[in-house]
Amino acid sequence: MAKNSNNPHPAHKDHFDVLIIGSGAAGLTAALDMADTLHVALASKASLNNGSTAWAQGGIAAVLAEGDTVDDHVADTLVAGAGLCHEDAVRHVVENSRDAIQRLIDHGVPFSKGTMEEDGFHYHLTREGGHSKRRIIHVDDATGQAVQKTLEQKAREHPNITIFENHVGIDLLTDKHLKRGEMVHEQVYGAYLLNRQTDEVVTIRARSTILATGGASKVYLYTSNPDGSTGDGIAMAWRAGCRVANMEFNQFHPTCLYHPDAKSFLISEALRGEGAVLTVPNGERFMDDYDDRGELAPRDIVARAIDDIMKRKGLTHVMLDISHKDPDFVISHFPNIYRRCLDYGFDITAEAIPVVPAAHYTCGGVMTDLNGRTDLEGLYAIGEVSHTGLHGANRMASNSLLECLVYGSAAAKDILARQNQLPQPPRIRAWDSSRVTSSDELVVVSHNWEEIRHFMWDYVGIVRTDKRLERAKRRIDMLLGEIHDYYGNFKICRDLLELRNLATVADLIIQSAQKRKESRGLHYTTDYTKQISNSGDTILTPY
Repeated sequence: MAKNSNNPHPAHKDHFDVLIIGSGAAGLTAALDMADTLHVALASKASLNNGSTAWAQGGIAAVLAEGDTVDDHVADTLVAGAGLCHEDAVRHVVENSRDAIQRLIDHGVPFSKGTMEEDGFHYHLTREGGHSKRRIIHVDDATGQAVQKTLEQKAREHPNITIFENHVGIDLLTDKHLKRGEMVHEQVYGAYLLNRQTDEVVTIRARSTILATGGASKVYLYTSNPDGSTGDGIAMAWRAGCRVANMEFNQFHPTCLYHPDAKSFLISEALRGEGAVLTVPNGERFMDDYDDRGELAPRDIVARAIDDIMKRKGLTHVMLDISHKDPDFVISHFPNIYRRCLDYGFDITAEAIPVVPAAHYTCGGVMTDLNGRTDLEGLYAIGEVSHTGLHGANRMASNSLLECLVYGSAAAKDILARQNQLPQPPRIRAWDSSRVTSSDELVVVSHNWEEIRHFMWDYVGIVRTDKRLERAKRRIDMLLGEIHDYYGNFKICRDLLELRNLATVADLIIQSAQKRKESRGLHYTTDYTKQISNSGDTILTPY
């Protein structure tokens, strides 16, 4: 349902200055930065707070502390990215980090206070893997939730932001969707969206369109992401003609709670930082057999170790144990994790909990420049949907929310500067559903969904081989044909749209992994265990 309250100059119901698809930190930042000047349509496939931002536990990396420098943060990020970061993008993000945090403070985000004080900053900073300094500003262990809540409230109150909740992106509007006789401008004009409450397809036209749809980790069987992380924006941009890059680099978090009702509950690596140990179910530790740093090894090493011992011993999960620490210490440091685990019947102060690695972050995506511009005029991509060059082959902890904030503002600034240079969007053909019927076989959709997630986990997961990738490619080619046929004959629904996008993204990941003949960062293959000296981005071009 859309709203546009108290707007003295309301936009037309299907025509806005800017359409933003996605309502996490990136989309909300861009919307708020433009709304004083432009009419903004903000579309979310569920409620505004249903994306990945609200799930982020850790914090936001930024150069705030005395003794920390932009060069230090840049250097740490380049090391974590395993040689594939674009230094101009890294420096762009880090140089704007302090301003990004200040804007959140001005909006009212209640960051945890501490003893550090420099130029008006009085906040507690913590340190995470890969960072040489304390630079993670946070709100206890629920930073994303606080950021999301604050920005969402601002967006709901702004008269120039019209919100379309429960609207799923179908396709971007391009020249092929124009009505007969309309002028071709070779740009994106908005999008078709499915209203999940009415099953109506609505057409939203705009001079500028921003994809802020998040990543694609739901392509895997186990993920720390919400159900909506199905790669919608990546697939929509690919179908419209945008290049994508580095889709083989999928970050797996080592520890997601293993419980049938928990689905995607992440157990922060901070537990291991405070002494939690990993064991097999009989209580034996195993990380020292894989790395001298034990549980404090980098995420990719810990995830590969867990994956290996699970496969070798036929385990469904391993155990994470912090019960040897003082209960008051555990509860005070991890209040939200403690409460959530209690909800599922686990007391982390008294027992080990079952965990499994989970797909956590998509480091590749739609290629953009420093302003978030894609290959198509009028189309921007910001946040996890994009490939900016910041993360390279492995994302460093807490740089992701920072990227959302910096590129959300950069895209907004660019659109404000260029808005009048773009023509008004032309007339678009109405969505035609006259030749499709209602399906009585939705089981096909759910079956294909599960099949993709299972073979992606088995064949294109933490450890890969050429043979596994070949098996995956044969299966996805077959499924893409089935899904295309199904999509062309039956009425659309959210599950079908997400399956279509999930299959597209799975194919892009497989293709990218097959092209990389080395092990680097998050892409590990037993057929090519060394890095090659002239490595670069893996770029796929549509058509």
